[in-house]
Amino acid sequence: MSKPKTLQQAIVHFANPDNCLAFMVKMRWPNGKVICPTCGREDAVFLENQRKWQCKSVHDHRQFSVKVGTIFEDSALPLDKWLIAMWMVANCKNGVSSYEVARALGITQKSAWFMLHRIRLAMQSNSSSKLGGRGSEVEVDETFIGGAARFMHADKHKRRITETGSKDKTPVIGMLERKGEVRAAVIPNCRKHHVEGQIRRHVKAGSAIYTDALYSYQNLKHQDFEHKVINHAEKYVDGQVHTNGMENFWSLLKRGIKGTYVSVEPFHLFRYLDEQVFRFNLRELAHDGLRFEHVASHVIGKRLTYAEVTGKVGTTNSLPN
Repeated sequence: MSKPKTLQQAIVHFANPDNCLAFMVKMRWPNGKVICPTCGREDAVFLENQRKWQCKSVHDHRQFSVKVGTIFEDSALPLDKWLIAMWMVANCKNGVSSYEVARALGITQKSAWFMLHRIRLAMQSNSSSKLGGRGSEVEVDETFIGGAARFMHADKHKRRITETGSKDKTPVIGMLERKGEVRAAVIPNCRKHHVEGQIRRHVKAGSAIYTDALYSYQNLKHQDFEHKVINHAEKYVDGQVHTNGMENFWSLLKRGIKGTYVSVEPFHLFRYLDEQVFRFNLRELAHDGLRFEHVASHVIGKRLTYAEVTGKVGTTNSLPN
């Protein structure tokens, strides 16, 4: 079979463990030379009965599998389950819940939840390039993520909702280059320091920036940006000045959170942002297999432990959703 292009083809193709191994070997070592992750030698011997390699140098961890040094490391789940889960989360428009993945793969919800967070790490953009430039148009907008008080149980409402408005929600800022990519990040608040910092980090000087009338944007015109404002109290579009593209992205994000994930803790929100940014930026690829391969090519050199994802290392604990 040629490269799978649909979920059905992927399930059939990766049901064969040899196909799983061959695929990951190609993703990890595209030139065909299997490199020892410990010492860097390129002549490791493949142990067919163990489906591992053994380095010819004598050192600790001389035997290694294709999972070592990837998001799959130390996982007891076989590659076929990992690859199908990766296919699902990369291509489901509104995301896929851990309960659905657990039912589809025959694993526990806890394992599926941890698996999805590790896949989101692979979806995280590490690009250092900035949006925009001279003659480019960039929309910047902020939103607040959090449950609607009217849908909460009385106990949760009392614990979480302390004031009206956006106080008990998590602020997020987004930047969209028209006919280009989007960037999004969780910020502590919408004050000028954090808003301007994100814009300078992700947008090139000289870009035309369109925002709403939030006061935190007012100094942008003095920072090498062509800043134009649309006041939503009066209208939503004034020629080319609007933030409708970013509003569309927020709609997609909130639809996935509300309809698929139902509840997302602020501690984990940045991972769900990474997932939606990935899916939005690669929305025009010819078929589903290309998005899947893009994720698979970024699993190397990334590691996320259960202690980290549950907040037991360096931060407060947060329970799975």
